[in-house]
Amino acid sequence: MARKKKTVDMDRDNGIAPGLVAKTKKRLVVAGGRSHPALTAAVAASLGTEVVPTEHRTFASGEIYARFDVSIRGCDLFLIQTFGEPVNEWLMEALIMIDAAKRASAKRITVVAPYYPYSRQDKKGRGREPISARLVADLLKTAGADRVMSVDLHAAQIQGFFDGPVDHLFAKPVLLDYFQRTLSAEDRKILTVVSPDMGRVRVADTWSDSLGAPLAIIHKRRDPKVANQVSVHEIVGAVEGRTCLLVDDMIDTGGTIVKAAQALKANGAHRVIVAATHAIFSDPASERLQDASIDEVVITDTIPLTESRRWDKLTILPIAPLLARAIHEVFEDGSVTSMFGGDA
Repeated sequence: MARKKKTVDMDRDNGIAPGLVAKTKKRLVVAGGRSHPALTAAVAASLGTEVVPTEHRTFASGEIYARFDVSIRGCDLFLIQTFGEPVNEWLMEALIMIDAAKRASAKRITVVAPYYPYSRQDKKGRGREPISARLVADLLKTAGADRVMSVDLHAAQIQGFFDGPVDHLFAKPVLLDYFQRTLSAEDRKILTVVSPDMGRVRVADTWSDSLGAPLAIIHKRRDPKVANQVSVHEIVGAVEGRTCLLVDDMIDTGGTIVKAAQALKANGAHRVIVAATHAIFSDPASERLQDASIDEVVITDTIPLTESRRWDKLTILPIAPLLARAIHEVFEDGSVTSMFGGDA
């Protein structure tokens, strides 16, 4: 009996290389650490699947243990771990989970880090300083990560720190949709988009174009020797009698944003609304952001917030649908860039 010949999949007319068709199919699986289980579950639900059962332990000595309860051999694993407080514990847990996945023969490991840790340490501002954002990228790669996905990196050049594909997502569509639905016609007429510093001018400019509103810029000076200390100097642009939308990538202690809002109100702003992607909210951010100069704060849930850090004028938007769509595009070899009009 003659042996059946293997068929060759060849489509030279469309520029596709010849090859053999495998019997196995790709399998997308979603796993997560303990930093934000609600977000991991929401992403899995948006994709129509469930989170991989995983055993997590922290021993009395502080050592972390992680084990996948089911086989992930040959899977396309998306590991969701954000890096709020305590950032170092969650980073170590992510590295251990990546190592476990690599040793469990996962075919590809994508680290989905909605908030990238140490992202503000992306360059040397003074002599003898580390570039910790690069160190984190090296750690992820060494542990076994093949790809990284993150939202609103503090600086775009962080993409170049990782030796592999990086999907840089933007929360702007999520935030923009909210303001297009909720801003009154009167607010739209007198709206001004404000950049809290020179580093966010490019992002604020895209917001200005999307909302059809003028742009203003706040010039600030930060003392390199004193963390989280900012002094606002001057405002470039007209804000008197305007509804000002302050856009930023993150809020840590809230000092920068509150001083910016106070400066806007001192210069005659009618209302001040703050929009940010990452709510780090280190103490005493929650108390500061309830300042009379701020009328509303709108953030996404890239970082979990306890009830004690929430208040009436805080609006939290879900980021899970955006992450799920990006994961689907990566898994299906689609285009993440198309999600953002070619900007990603």
